[in-house]
Amino acid sequence: MRFSVFLNARSMAPEEDRALIRNLTTHATDAAAAGFDAIFLPDHHFNGYMPVASDSYMFAAYLAAKLPDMHFGFSVTSVPLHHPVRFVERINILDQLTDGKLLVGVGSGTTPEEMIGFGVDYRDAGAVAERNLALAEELWAKRMEDPAVEIDNGPHKGRVLQRIAPAAYTPGHARLMPVAMKETSARRAAVNGWPAFIPAFTPPKIGGTEPFTHVKKYFDIYKSMLLDAGHDDTRVRDALSWTTHTYQVVHVAESGEQAREELLAILRPYQEAIEREAAFNARAESDSANKKSDRTPDALSEDWIATWCLYGSPKTVIEHLEPYRDLGIGNILCGTTTGPLTEERLRLGEQTLRLLGEQVMPHFKGR
Repeated sequence: MRFSVFLNARSMAPEEDRALIRNLTTHATDAAAAGFDAIFLPDHHFNGYMPVASDSYMFAAYLAAKLPDMHFGFSVTSVPLHHPVRFVERINILDQLTDGKLLVGVGSGTTPEEMIGFGVDYRDAGAVAERNLALAEELWAKRMEDPAVEIDNGPHKGRVLQRIAPAAYTPGHARLMPVAMKETSARRAAVNGWPAFIPAFTPPKIGGTEPFTHVKKYFDIYKSMLLDAGHDDTRVRDALSWTTHTYQVVHVAESGEQAREELLAILRPYQEAIEREAAFNARAESDSANKKSDRTPDALSEDWIATWCLYGSPKTVIEHLEPYRDLGIGNILCGTTTGPLTEERLRLGEQTLRLLGEQVMPHFKGR
């Protein structure tokens, strides 16, 4: 089983942005030293959630120069927000810089406020994402002598005459990583021999106290499709080794009581940050074009904690993860900086990196 770090911290004011970038750079370096396999980054805009995620590819390129042995992933790129040409160009550049150690999560996005900023109708986000991905495949396949690729998709326009430069490092192109919630997304991953993100909930309820039930359901569907796709054993093993289950918050302490107390100390300011952003979300959803149909539970609720959090002593965390390992989940994505990135939050994040690296990861990597 692989372990990856999800950089998902928040800045609460513009004057905090620089410190966040510097501190996350140090945290990523510490994760590499602790034995983690990859660094994953989100794709967000206009608020304090990971300010550097306004261009995660740029930040990943910076980190890749410092950590040449590390894999880099995106959880996930909101495809409707990106012109397909720029989407493909950025991926190819990073594919070259990392020698193919790239995992590009793709999805249709979740935030109306971000759609408004990029001129996308939230109701059309899924369709724009599907067409953008089809256009990306055309662009990756295009040779100089081929007819032009015509782009007319929502706010995205263009006509590509020659080719995408640079070329990809990975044959075809870097691995994409769909979220295996919809049948079409799971099949896209399986047919191409790519890994997938395995959800722990079923919409419209984004939470619950039995996450493994949902993980097993989605994983079994994806794995069945993957095995039926006719790939060789090497391709199947690689895809499954990166198939990912995500925890927004991972926190490990010497005892279960300490871990629970510190987890709540992490979640209180996280929830306060969410509530502070609610006014802007309400303005974004003031018309029917940008109305969301699902709602996330309060982060202090047991539904949210059970779905999105992994916490406890090293022994408890190992016991929690063993069924996921036995199911076949290849990669555990650990949010270790969730919430406002204060000095105390950083200390707790470093504590988690250390205990995972010293006591939890060896148990799974050894097997």
